[in-house]
Amino acid sequence: MDFNDYQDATEATAIYPGAGEGTLAALAYVGLGLGEAGEIQGKLKKVIRDDAGEVTEDRRAAIIEELGDLLWYVARTAAELNTSLNYVASVNLEKLGDRKERGVLQGSGDNR
Repeated sequence: MDFNDYQDATEATAIYPGAGEGTLAALAYVGLGLGEAGEIQGKLKKVIRDDAGEVTEDRRAAIIEELGDLLWYVARTAAELNTSLNYVASVNLEKLGDRKERGVLQGSGDNR
């Protein structure tokens, strides 16, 4: 499955105000859902605190599940912006390649 296939499949479970219409309500809903990243952080923190830094199979499975939730919100955010995940990924790799070429991958700031 590629990014666009996944993004297309998320439409079947996109049940929220203004879904697929690119409205402010839709963007707000999916944007707030990006907070799923915090769920991932919490699970990673527990690896350090509770599991002595070892990623157990249960913890791994839980993190993967949360990554999927985050991916859904990223896919829907792209859809609400009328763009594809393949395009988002392509733009990101291009940006990172440019930063690497210029030796600023480890710098700070958005426009380096």
